[in-house]
Amino acid sequence: MTITITPIDAADQAAIDEAYRIGAAANDADLPDFPPFCRRRFEAAIRHPMPGNAPLWALARLDGVPAGYVGLDLPQLDNTENAAADLVVHPAYRRRGVGRALHEHVVRLLRERGRKRVLGMAVSALPGGPERSVAGAAFAASTGAQPALVEVRRRLDATRLDHDGLDAALAGARTRAAGYRVLHWQGRTPDEYVADIAYLDGRLMADAPLGDVEWEPERIDADRVRGIERALEARGRRRYHTAVRHEDSGRVVAWTLLDVGDSADWHAFQQITIVDPAHRGRRLGLIVKIENLRHLLAREPAVRAIDTFNAAVNSHMIAINEQLGFRPVDGWTDWQLTI
Repeated sequence: MTITITPIDAADQAAIDEAYRIGAAANDADLPDFPPFCRRRFEAAIRHPMPGNAPLWALARLDGVPAGYVGLDLPQLDNTENAAADLVVHPAYRRRGVGRALHEHVVRLLRERGRKRVLGMAVSALPGGPERSVAGAAFAASTGAQPALVEVRRRLDATRLDHDGLDAALAGARTRAAGYRVLHWQGRTPDEYVADIAYLDGRLMADAPLGDVEWEPERIDADRVRGIERALEARGRRRYHTAVRHEDSGRVVAWTLLDVGDSADWHAFQQITIVDPAHRGRRLGLIVKIENLRHLLAREPAVRAIDTFNAAVNSHMIAINEQLGFRPVDGWTDWQLTI
């Protein structure tokens, strides 16, 4: 068997199509409850990278047949010693050395560019949850990578919401949140809030539990927020925001985001939820999450499943999510390899 690896150029539609078909087959086999693998999102990741990222993509062929790919994110504005990898092998061509060849290709590229570590994720089953292949974790361990952070994916069945319970939780939280005003918007952040959103977004990697992951806080400013928005628009992500403004200061001090993709109107991802440290203890996180859930469902009535990921040790956010009705589905481990 001969394995060849070639870069994927953003102008090479045929190679992008081959890689997309690999990703779709892997998604269907490994995560059958996930939404279909989104072509628009995949192509935009190649052609419209996030600001401050210089991605590298490569396609592996086994005896001339497309069998796997890797996408590498190389941060340019911060974390310049780090990289993140998404390495995927078609289910029909696994255990034939394709993953190993792609891994060796990644290590060469990263060494050439002075990167010292790379992160990748692998799914695992939880007790009582759906079956998940152990192959991803076994492969990561075989490369010398170490498990750096354990996360859990939880899913909310939006067709079975406890509306009375949510009303009660929201009413109780509001008694702790005098002097704050709830804001909603869709898509692009209004100019008057963008600086505050940049500050909150930049706090995420400083505040979230990272375990042994070596990742520094990201430097986010208004221009970078706008670049992220353009990249998400290219991916077809319909975004729903709820925030809280502190009336005395006029600043946005809590924010959450839900988004729906092009490939499945029945599914949404719960993205960032963050509260300024100076305003914690007032139930603002719970308020924005309940308000944004209703903001989304009023505009996306087909949504019936919402997924969120939390570090297994993030007990505060997990408690909020479970109060809303999120329940564990599977585990996700961030594996970190020192180059």
